[in-house]
Amino acid sequence: MPPGVYGMQDVWEREDRQQITMEFLLPTGIYLNFPVACSDTISTIKKMVWKNARNEPLFSALSDPDAYVFTCINMTAEREELEDEQRRLCDVRLFLPILRLVAREGDRVEKLITTQISLLIGKGHHEFESQKNHEVNEFRTKMRIFCEEHAQVRQMLPWEPWMEFNFPCDLEPCCVVAQSGKSRSVKKILVNVKFEGSEETFVLQQDPQDLPMLLKRNALRKKSTVFRAAKQEKPEDYTLQVNGRWEFIYGEYPLCQFKYIFTCLHGGITPHLTMVHHSVIIKYQEEQGGLSNQMSRTRAPSKPPPLPLKRQNTSSLWSIHEPFYIYLLQGSRVNADEGMKLVVQAGLFHGSELLCKVVISNEVSVCSEPVWDQKLVFDIGVSDLPRMSRLCFALYGVIEKTKKRPTKKKNKRADCPLAWVNTMVFDYKDQLKTGEFSLSTWPSVPDDKGDLLNPMGTVEKNPNIDSTAGLLIRFPNIRPHPLYYPPIEKLNELGMNGEKVVTTKEEHMKLREIVDNKNYTEFFEDEKELLWKLREEVRQRYPESLPKLLLITKWNKHEDVAQMVGLLRKWPELPAIHALELLDYSFPDPHVRSFTIRCLRNLRDDELFQYLLQLVQVLKYESYLDCDLTCFLLKRALANKKIGHFLFWHLRSEMHVPSVSLRFGLILEAYCRGSIFHIKSLMKQNEALNKMKALNDFVKSGSQKATRIQTTEDMKVCIKQDTYMEALSDVVSPLNPSIVLCELCTDKCKFMDSKMKPLWLMYKNKYDHVGIIFKNGDDLRQDMLTLQMIQLMDVLWKTEGLDLRDKLDQAIEEFTLSCAGYCVATYVLGIGDRHSDNIMIRETGQLFHIDFGHFLGNFKSKFGINRERVPFILTYDFVHVIQEGRTNNSEKFERFRECCEQAYKILCRNGTLFVNLFALMKAAGLPELSSSKDIQYLKDSLALGKSEEEALKNFKVKFNEALRESWKTKVNWMMHTFAKDNR
Repeated sequence: MPPGVYGMQDVWEREDRQQITMEFLLPTGIYLNFPVACSDTISTIKKMVWKNARNEPLFSALSDPDAYVFTCINMTAEREELEDEQRRLCDVRLFLPILRLVAREGDRVEKLITTQISLLIGKGHHEFESQKNHEVNEFRTKMRIFCEEHAQVRQMLPWEPWMEFNFPCDLEPCCVVAQSGKSRSVKKILVNVKFEGSEETFVLQQDPQDLPMLLKRNALRKKSTVFRAAKQEKPEDYTLQVNGRWEFIYGEYPLCQFKYIFTCLHGGITPHLTMVHHSVIIKYQEEQGGLSNQMSRTRAPSKPPPLPLKRQNTSSLWSIHEPFYIYLLQGSRVNADEGMKLVVQAGLFHGSELLCKVVISNEVSVCSEPVWDQKLVFDIGVSDLPRMSRLCFALYGVIEKTKKRPTKKKNKRADCPLAWVNTMVFDYKDQLKTGEFSLSTWPSVPDDKGDLLNPMGTVEKNPNIDSTAGLLIRFPNIRPHPLYYPPIEKLNELGMNGEKVVTTKEEHMKLREIVDNKNYTEFFEDEKELLWKLREEVRQRYPESLPKLLLITKWNKHEDVAQMVGLLRKWPELPAIHALELLDYSFPDPHVRSFTIRCLRNLRDDELFQYLLQLVQVLKYESYLDCDLTCFLLKRALANKKIGHFLFWHLRSEMHVPSVSLRFGLILEAYCRGSIFHIKSLMKQNEALNKMKALNDFVKSGSQKATRIQTTEDMKVCIKQDTYMEALSDVVSPLNPSIVLCELCTDKCKFMDSKMKPLWLMYKNKYDHVGIIFKNGDDLRQDMLTLQMIQLMDVLWKTEGLDLRDKLDQAIEEFTLSCAGYCVATYVLGIGDRHSDNIMIRETGQLFHIDFGHFLGNFKSKFGINRERVPFILTYDFVHVIQEGRTNNSEKFERFRECCEQAYKILCRNGTLFVNLFALMKAAGLPELSSSKDIQYLKDSLALGKSEEEALKNFKVKFNEALRESWKTKVNWMMHTFAKDNR
């Protein structure tokens, strides 16, 4: 082909595009060519094609327009059928301006849904099918049946239980609500109520502890009195909706426990509610059911189960007393300096535990396709391979470091890491792998730990095969027939043969000392032996110490594994705070993970929502697609739409990450199959986010060429285009699915001055205004984690009756209490960048922090000098407000100090939960949270392993230090302001 630019990416990215000349190929062989608007829908373009084709030969040979579908080549160079004809041409993003009209084939509804799911999750179904992977195919089939069956059961629910799925209650913790009710028991609240379809409103007086049923009864009584209705209506036939939101007030909870009413109550605002008849809810339910039923009718019946295979000869894995070995054959696409020698390191791991000594290959000269053809023998028997054995490889170059002065000593050698890759020893069906495997590697990132192997990394192959090195290995046929890991029955049989032990009083005391130590990292050999010897006592008396017992279990000894699995069957269920730790990559055994999910099933929906971020991240530690954690998350997401909403976005936000795109894409596909009705709303949100990104790119580009005023005006002109206004209006907020962003107020929209030029978008809803900030280009997962931890702190404080956010009305009191929460939270989490631009205050007096780019004690420094030298921010300006402007008002300040101390003690009592949640986030790959060492700051700040008295004593020292050294904070703020003003 002659040199030139091919494709239309630049055309679709230009904001000034209006029309484009398209070419159309008709099934009759006729060629059409005419201009269309970029904002036209596919449906509109099809009508234009039919209009133009009337004047062409063979028009009578064409069938009805619905019998045809357009096909195109999209920007990923794949053929795509445009089943969804409501899409605009500019959103299809053609590679070339050509559309071909072809006769429809297959089930239109099925194809339309499949197309929508592919567009929504950012991965086409053909990408799954092209894997030609039995594990992928079986997982897709199983999950589709699983999710569609759950959807059918859900649609059969009566309207009230169905409400619990679609509109789950948003509640405050019980304890703070109870205290709130007591303090205001004599004070009634006024509630503004209207009926669906009527603008007539009633103001009713209620007790904060009243249940929604009483409010509904009073509303109907008032309606009956005003309108003199003859027919007596029942309150059971109604539900209460928050005006302007998809949020409902129902169930056996006091009114003041609903977050909306609680916030109104403490903000002095009258709650506005609407009485909605159950027939309206049933209509919503039927609309959703109609979509699901349509899919069920069109779905082809599942294939009958395959005939049972003839039983093959098998051997017990435990009967093979031979060392485990593999063959390292050759590499491919290796890119390294010619002066190096290439070496492969191989290690067998179970979680974080190295099962035997690492094996190192021969050195070979650098070339694109190096050949080793070498047998690598591991110092572990085949019989002792644990079920979740993981084979980890590292490809690296060896450089000879020659010295200027010759010495008798050998020249030093330096390792240059090139790539790593992991694979499981057993396949997803428990069979020991055999035959050749081509492993496309992941590029190594040199770090200060010096570890070449990466057992914590994914077992997925790198999908970017053409741009990464490959290793070809072969698993041997140890026996002429397949070898399977023994089933659970065999494990139980061996596990029952445990010997009885005789113990001493000293051993029991030592055991108590070990299990009481919360700040453990490693165990001495005698401690390991004692824990294992007294494992039955640990089960009976210290069940929450299960993680310690699992860490010292010899997973490379199958007799011990069987004992542990047998013990696990009898282990009492753990509270979620302790069970969460077992989802870390250090505990990969399937029986352990099944036990963990059994414990997590007891979580309420609000508790599960609190930990959802971590539960999504630890999916990365799963070795196979079909696992208990995936099924658990899907089941809960299909039973609670709010959980489903956030599960979708947690997964979707990482679909660009190659190591998880297959797993996350398959889970997203399964969720969509079980929530067909949710697809439309999610597609609208996705379209809005794409438009926000395009708008943000436009602003970034424009701000480099024009003034801020001119760029702001250009931004508003861009927003006013039909395609933008349509995409950005009437969209459910991705941040809160109960809020609908209705009408975009273009004149109030702007962008902010920081580097990424975040968008500030304002919406006008029927009853209020909503603002959102859209930031593109920064990794905000660390901010998400920090905000999640602060929300968890707020819940824990409220659960114990300490409300540090909305307790009192006066602004000074609000400032005092929120300042206490701010001081404790920023100290415990080690939040950095605490300058004056990042500390905000509301009109109510509430203090809050923005920008959590640094945490866990990673404070900024300038010219090697630490800029943040105090444990937390407590300036004399803050103290001045707390003391109400009086220097001798020590009573107010002492009350503030007591609030801080009480808040800190509550967090210390829950220290294990915070440490576990941070530990699970190691899977996210955040720069400041990548290893266990990074969590040590949190263990220290929460005084893990110390008594409450010791912890409080240490906090008092930090408190006094913050007050005494507050002048350093003022200096830091002054330097920050000076630097900002002189950019």
